[in-house]
Amino acid sequence: MADVISRRRRVVVTGAAGFIGSHLVDRLLADGCDVVGVDSFEDYYPRPYKEANLAGARSSSRFSLLTDNLLDLAAGGGAEGGTSRLAALLAGADCVVHLAAQAGVRASWGRSFRIYTENNVLATQLVLEACREVGVAKLVYASSSSVYGDTDQLPMREDANCRPVSPYGVTKLAGEQLCRLYHRNHGVPTVSLRFFTVYGPRQRPDMAFHIFLRALFAGRPLEIYGEGNQTRDFTFVSDIVEGIVLAMKGRDGAVYNLGGGSRVTLLEAIRTLEIAGGREAHVQGESVQAGDVKHTWADLSLATEELGYAPRVALDEGLRREAEWLRELRV
Repeated sequence: MADVISRRRRVVVTGAAGFIGSHLVDRLLADGCDVVGVDSFEDYYPRPYKEANLAGARSSSRFSLLTDNLLDLAAGGGAEGGTSRLAALLAGADCVVHLAAQAGVRASWGRSFRIYTENNVLATQLVLEACREVGVAKLVYASSSSVYGDTDQLPMREDANCRPVSPYGVTKLAGEQLCRLYHRNHGVPTVSLRFFTVYGPRQRPDMAFHIFLRALFAGRPLEIYGEGNQTRDFTFVSDIVEGIVLAMKGRDGAVYNLGGGSRVTLLEAIRTLEIAGGREAHVQGESVQAGDVKHTWADLSLATEELGYAPRVALDEGLRREAEWLRELRV
């Protein structure tokens, strides 16, 4: 791993204050990188969570943070036809990890879709354009298992026919296609990573395990969608971060799954959650939500073969760590 990092001394991370982004920033700083973070602190969830995420990184002299929107950075700058502030920021970067996006499957319907097209599709195109302009050595793009949609072809392989069933999934797939186009037509060295249900400390407050643990600690029912028989390939955040770092030497133009290596039903996950939280859960079912898929399961063959990716944190250990973090959280 050290040889990968040593060739990538300056890394730009968009979405640096988020759940995955902040963990990646900490990892890169620990590996000796100079890290530039970009985060606009969108109001999808309260800013204090994100500020807390960066508490450690801010103490490092090798970390700097821009609190700007990518669309504004791409529009600003010098004279007409000149270099944008975004291109200037990316110039000289050994790697750009593009994590910034509007998150949430269920929130992506209706009028909110405009926000998703701006922050997920247009912003990605502008990052790619800036990378092309200044000749960035590698762009790692964060995609999602949501691109697969509902399928009976399990485990999910990267060469599957993707049919997303949510507007969010559509925008993440559009970002992948833009990466492919910029690689094929302009030689931008892109790698796209499909994340499978990431969890762990710093998880967003709208995500399932965060919600479930808060309910568990407060003695409230755990409200689930459907009967709980849907399955997910849960992936601990440190495994995702390891996959991102490995992808910095991935094959240009490639798409890789990053999953947790196992899949369980939601009800099985809740049983594990009870052990991690030290309390009995009372489950309450609700109707299935539009855009939710029945099953996810990552085929990791390609990531294992080409990147050496191997998830290490099992669900019971990962949930224990998240429960400990949430008990200590002061937000």
